[in-house]
Amino acid sequence: MSLKNGIAPTIMAGMPRGVAMRWAKRSLTAALLATLAACAGNHSDFYPTKGDVKPHPGVARAKQHPIQGIDISKWQGPIDWASVRGAGTQFAFIKATEGGDHVDERFRANWDGAAKAGVPRGAYHFVFWCRSAQDQMEWFKKNVPNDPTALPPVLDVEWNGHSQLCPKKLPKAQALAMMRYMLDEMERYTGKRPIIYTDITFHKDVLEDELPDYPHWVRSTAAEPEQRYAKRKWMLWQFTSTGRVPGVRGDVDRNAFYGSTAEWASFLSTDCDPRDHSRLAGQGLCSGK
Repeated sequence: MSLKNGIAPTIMAGMPRGVAMRWAKRSLTAALLATLAACAGNHSDFYPTKGDVKPHPGVARAKQHPIQGIDISKWQGPIDWASVRGAGTQFAFIKATEGGDHVDERFRANWDGAAKAGVPRGAYHFVFWCRSAQDQMEWFKKNVPNDPTALPPVLDVEWNGHSQLCPKKLPKAQALAMMRYMLDEMERYTGKRPIIYTDITFHKDVLEDELPDYPHWVRSTAAEPEQRYAKRKWMLWQFTSTGRVPGVRGDVDRNAFYGSTAEWASFLSTDCDPRDHSRLAGQGLCSGK
């Protein structure tokens, strides 16, 4: 309500000057409190120093999740991990290996830098569908430290459609067999239940209704995961590839954890999705670091 035009001046016209001024002051105070309350209830972004070059309205809710992180590879270049941590980043997943013969050029620098800055970090392996699962896991174990303080490892499963060497899609049964072997080997090596990262296409082709006993990290940059992944309980949500985070030059993937700060603390202490604790404890997992 404006105090310069419309109804307010009409109301104030017949008031003594002192009464009118007190009425105006109370009205301004009420309006300010209403505005602040609306802003407080909005929770548009827990970490306002972070941004997005091309924000999509379909994923706006991701910023309301209190636990936010990034995933990176050599393409982000040198990273100022102290600034990344200072921006409120709660986790980082770092590309380690791909196929059976490639190590990300900045893996060790990022792995050590994140640890030094106090950013919880985990390693991910990008699957190359034209290399045996056995070769890929031997390569992963050769190049990724078995660090008990690290987050669980991630198996990144997508089709390599733009690859000149391996653009093909495998039959569902074959892809799942490879995945099961690699997940088992990752778990055997680290003692932690691996996380499956995937995108919409691969999930539809291979993962729908499959592997429910693993935590899933899903990519959805134009809509909430529930709108893109049928019947999939997700733990992590990659909601943009054009994020901006202090300490990282240029675009970076931003991610959100599904739950509260208490649930995140539970995940950090047990390496398991808190929703799966009771079920996995019987398998010797979720027992704490």
